[in-house]
Amino acid sequence: MKEPIQLAKELGFHGAAVVDTSEIVFQEEFRTYCAENVCGQYGVNYTCPPDCGTPEEMRARMLGYSKALVLQSKWEVPDLTDMSQIKPAKAAHNQWTRKLIDQLEEPGLMAGASCCTLCSPCLLPTGEPCRFPDRRFSCLSAYCIHVRALAQRCGLEYDCKDGNLYLFSLFAFQPKV
Repeated sequence: MKEPIQLAKELGFHGAAVVDTSEIVFQEEFRTYCAENVCGQYGVNYTCPPDCGTPEEMRARMLGYSKALVLQSKWEVPDLTDMSQIKPAKAAHNQWTRKLIDQLEEPGLMAGASCCTLCSPCLLPTGEPCRFPDRRFSCLSAYCIHVRALAQRCGLEYDCKDGNLYLFSLFAFQPKV
């Protein structure tokens, strides 16, 4: 595998770190944010609750890998409540993450800054199968990952303030046998 942290920085990520997946903090309570459906994807996207799996199933998927590459991007967003600025930043962050994963050429599992948007809209409401089952990804919230704790563990800035938006994703790799 190529050197992941160096590659992440070359691709434009603001920060990157590798951790053992055993160091990831999971909090099932975060799933309630998904159920509030602020993003509008609950029940209409294969990668979102309830269709992505239970918190226990998601945790088991993540812990099926030994290592995780944590990725951080930084965006200048004057109004941190303006979703018209945040959504494109999340899409770009996830595209960078996918590009990095493709370059690493390593089997693994992606968790994004938001839900999968490989198909827009997702085919779930039509009953058709996912077109990209091997490339789709769920968001960190669907995995119930405590992103603040993960950022602190990695020494990465988390708090969005002064017009700076920090987004996170990760790539779990090294499957456990």
